Amino acid sequence: MIATADARPAVARLRRTRWLLTALITAITALCLILLGLVAATIDARSRATAVDNALDRVVAGVYRGVEYYPEDGGFDVTEIRDDNLARGETAVMVFGSESDGQWVQLYSHLPSWLPGDAGLTAVTDAASIADDTVYRDATDRAGRPVRLAAMSVSWDDPTVQTVIIVGTNPGAFDRDRALLLWALVVGGSALVALSSVAGHVLSGRSMRQAVALLEEQERFLGDAAHELRTPLATLRLVTEAHRRDPHELERALTDSRALGNRMERLVDDLLARARMQAGVTTMERVQLLLDQLTESVVEEFQRADIVVRTSPTVVQGDPNLLGLAVRNLIENAITHGAANRDAPIEVHVADGRVSVRDHGPGLNPQLSSSPFQRGVTAGRGSGIGLALVAWIAQLHGGTATMEPAAGGGAIVRLMLPPGSPNR
Repeated sequence: MIATADARPAVARLRRTRWLLTALITAITALCLILLGLVAATIDARSRATAVDNALDRVVAGVYRGVEYYPEDGGFDVTEIRDDNLARGETAVMVFGSESDGQWVQLYSHLPSWLPGDAGLTAVTDAASIADDTVYRDATDRAGRPVRLAAMSVSWDDPTVQTVIIVGTNPGAFDRDRALLLWALVVGGSALVALSSVAGHVLSGRSMRQAVALLEEQERFLGDAAHELRTPLATLRLVTEAHRRDPHELERALTDSRALGNRMERLVDDLLARARMQAGVTTMERVQLLLDQLTESVVEEFQRADIVVRTSPTVVQGDPNLLGLAVRNLIENAITHGAANRDAPIEVHVADGRVSVRDHGPGLNPQLSSSPFQRGVTAGRGSGIGLALVAWIAQLHGGTATMEPAAGGGAIVRLMLPPGSPNR
């Protein structure tokens, strides 16, 4: 995984890219939420302002109906207001009256502490008295809290007589509702930003796993190629240098060089086949083929008399090139580990979807018996790539690869495939 410590520069760059993507996702999410929060707050403020003004209008209209003026009885009558629920609810109400002397007289008061002081009330009263419609103001109450005011003037038959009704919102409710909205935006937005950051980090890590796997496979391929090609190239150089001045040994040098070239070619084919398959560049072909004939054609490539083949007709479905590569690696493994006993043959047996190859070498190393097909595991000869490819090819075809000691010495390596049935 990318999160693990790794000193490789390429993986370190991928790790930095992952954190950069996480930061970018977090920044974009935060920016979008901030913009959405501002839009939501603006829309909410407008809708709240409209709702508050409508509520104040209802109170003003209700209080207006409760004010009467009787000049013959001595002026204003607000008795009905005192019995009106609208004038005694969660809204501050004050009613002022003015006669010919022009002085405003308080006629009714409910929750006056929610309204501005005398100077503020006088300013609102004066503004409403000369306006043709309801006057709305944002102000602060006597404790300094924000309130919304609505004021409306009432005229009578006598033009020197006026009444002004002032109503105000509950400042505590105003602050509480706004605080709840702000907390919801801040807490909810922070939670969403944190969630998007975690999700972005996880998803970016998952998306980069394949890149890391391909990078590891590339580095493995380069390491295997460098390791395996170093020996045959060195041997080729020694062969050509040792025999370049001896005409009698020229044919032998050419034969050895050709054998080393074929070995390097097979090695490169092995490495490229696995690298291309795992990188997804090529896909495995599935055709019906005779495993016994495929094995016999691979054995003929070695041109060795010490390889004994016994086959029975067996049909499998798979990739001819990959299966040929697996059989070739089995035989090369037997040749490598059976070299200690050159008089004993290499026995190849094909039947029932199985290819068994036995050598008469030193047998299975007890220290390697638990993982003989693991890449890099070797008993001291070869690099362990060949058998690892055999196991990988067997797995691709829905089969298995096994190794066990042979009776009388040596080892038997088997490639077992499902007869005539593709891997679904």
